Amino acid sequence: MTRIKLCGLTREADIWAANRLAPDYVGFVFAPGSRRYVDPARAAALAKLLAPGIRAVGVFADEAPERVAALLESGVIDLAQLHGHEDPAYIRALRKRTGKPLIQAIQVRSAADLDRGAASPADLILLDGGSGAGRAFDWGLLGQVNRPYLLAGGLDPANVGRAVRLLRPWGVDVSSGIETEGVKDPIKMAAFVAAVRQEKDGAV
Repeated sequence: MTRIKLCGLTREADIWAANRLAPDYVGFVFAPGSRRYVDPARAAALAKLLAPGIRAVGVFADEAPERVAALLESGVIDLAQLHGHEDPAYIRALRKRTGKPLIQAIQVRSAADLDRGAASPADLILLDGGSGAGRAFDWGLLGQVNRPYLLAGGLDPANVGRAVRLLRPWGVDVSSGIETEGVKDPIKMAAFVAAVRQEKDGAV
């Protein structure tokens, strides 16, 4: 079963749309340089509106471990996704502060990047084409991946079904692929989720 993460939600309307679709995860971006940035107070307010069963993921880039841990331990988010230059020492430091699950994003340019993903001490890895820029990468490299991963980068309602069918990733993660003019589009959100679940149903 391929899990679904809808990332970069910023508005109450995004939450209502997600609640209707019941993805496994939604993401809130805490990286200040992102146009999808939400501050912790805003994220907490949005997370309270989530339907039961949808888990909130906080997306960070080179944030101080104590700040990440504080948001996890306060219950604002359920998991942390690390999208910066975090290394194993950073993850170990974060684990001393929280036992909550950690996802490390790996920007895939070559097979060497997949080696780094294989060695990551995070609970899960996310394989992306460009640090949240919505760029795809060579899926042919993924045959050597031997641990569960979230697939990201360039996914949209038109291609995610093929990705799930060919690769059987642990999960898929989308942000720009469900937007219209930089805003989450409920029609695209619904089409993306339907495409993934159609492949799930076809695999049974």
